[in-house]
Amino acid sequence: MATVDVKNLEGRTVKQLDLADAVFAVRPNQSLLWAAVRQYLASQRRGTHSTKSRGEVSGGGKKPWKQKGTGRARAGSTRSSLWRHGSIAHGPKPRDYSYALPKKMLRGALRSALAAKFQEKKLTVVDQFNLNDPKTKRFAGVLHNLGLEKTVLVVCDDANRNLNLSSRNVEGCDLVRHHAIHPYHVLSHDGLLISESALARLQESLR
Repeated sequence: MATVDVKNLEGRTVKQLDLADAVFAVRPNQSLLWAAVRQYLASQRRGTHSTKSRGEVSGGGKKPWKQKGTGRARAGSTRSSLWRHGSIAHGPKPRDYSYALPKKMLRGALRSALAAKFQEKKLTVVDQFNLNDPKTKRFAGVLHNLGLEKTVLVVCDDANRNLNLSSRNVEGCDLVRHHAIHPYHVLSHDGLLISESALARLQESLR
């Protein structure tokens, strides 16, 4: 069974924790990870792009010249998509790009993402986030003690106001609750910092 060190906020190891092999010993599935990342990025698109069709471009109500006898191509409006200042043919319109993945696929992708972080030795577990005051400098020191110098995803299991206020101004640091974590969150950060209780709940939900 895989094990991981549990540290305190000073960076000292206080105990070891057994990890579920069904979550952390699996081989990361690259196809599932790709599908999850693609779905997440698609859901972030605003989809507000818009172009004007022929009926929406102002002007162009008058026929530019008579139908026959000029030797020119027939034209009914100066707002045709063939004309300068005309409409856009088959242009983009506002739409929703988001779509849902099957829950089993998302769970499998999250298992793969967590397993990848563990196998790359980029998973850090702390006993608890017991911050007495909302101090950014104090939390930055905690990350330094734990050897997390690059981007880091912090996962907690309950609402922690001091943790939220302390971490929100740390560059490259994002905070998420255990029930809202997405595989993209894990993959888009170099390190993963998670509390022992949040890890227990994640393991229980992913087995």
